[in-house]
Amino acid sequence: MFSVLQYQFIQNALLAGSLVAVVSAFAGYFLLTRGLTFAGHALSHVGFAGAAAALVLGVDPIFGMLVFTVAAGIGIGILSKRLNERDINIGILLAFVLGLGALFIALYNGYAERAYSILFGTILGISKNDILITSIFSLVTLIALLVIFRPLLFSSFDPEVAEARGVPVKFLGIIFLILVAITVSMAVQVVGVLLVFTLLVGPAATAIRLVHKPVTAIILAMALGLLYTWLGILLASGNNWPVSFYIATLSFAVYLPVRLLSVEDRQDKEATV
Repeated sequence: MFSVLQYQFIQNALLAGSLVAVVSAFAGYFLLTRGLTFAGHALSHVGFAGAAAALVLGVDPIFGMLVFTVAAGIGIGILSKRLNERDINIGILLAFVLGLGALFIALYNGYAERAYSILFGTILGISKNDILITSIFSLVTLIALLVIFRPLLFSSFDPEVAEARGVPVKFLGIIFLILVAITVSMAVQVVGVLLVFTLLVGPAATAIRLVHKPVTAIILAMALGLLYTWLGILLASGNNWPVSFYIATLSFAVYLPVRLLSVEDRQDKEATV
C-alpha cells in the first residue's frame, strides 16, 4: 500500500488533503461550539451552486465556490440575529441556492464528470495549480483563525458577557462564517459537497467528546482529520472506491464508539437513575 507514495498524484493528494484536514478541524471546532453545523451544511450546497455556475462560465469551479460561499456567509451573518431566525434564513437560502445549482447544471453542456466531481470530490486528480490555490487559502484561513482565536473563543462560549466587555460579537461571527466558507470551498475538492461534513464535523465532534480544553481538542481534531485523510487516500489508491467513502467511514467508525462510551453520557444516565 505504501509503494504508491512514489507517485506524484498521490503526493499531491496527501499534501492538499493534509491542508484541508487541518483547516477543517480548526474551523469545525468553532462550528460545533457556536451551533453552526446547519450553516456549514448550507454553505457546502451553496458552494455546489457556485461551482456549477463557474462551469457554465468556463472558469475554475473553485473560484465560483469561493464567491458564492463567501457571499452566503456574509449574508447569513448579517441577517441572522437569533438562533431560530438564523435557521429560517439558512433554510430559505439553501432552497434557493439548490434551485440555482440545478439550473446551472442543466445549462452546462460539458462533461458530466466535472459536475460529478463537485459532489464527491477529486482529491486523486488534484493538480499542482489546485495545490497552490489550496495552500494559499488554507494559510490565510489558519492565520485569520489564530488572530481572532481568543475573542472568537470567548464569544463562542459566553456571547452576552463578551459583548458586554466590548468584543465585537456580530462582526466576529461574520468573519468566522467567511472563514468557514473558504474552508468549505477547499474541503469540497477532497470529499465533495455531499460529504463535506466529514472533515468539518467528524474530527471535531470526536475530539470534543474526548477532551475539554479548547486548544487540546483542536489539536486532537487536526490529528484525527489528518489520519482519516491519509488512510482514506492510501486505501482508495488500491481500488476504484472513492476517497470520500473511506474518509467518511473512518470518521464514523471512530466517532461511534467514542459517542457510545462518552463519560458525559454515562454521568447523565447515572444522574437520571
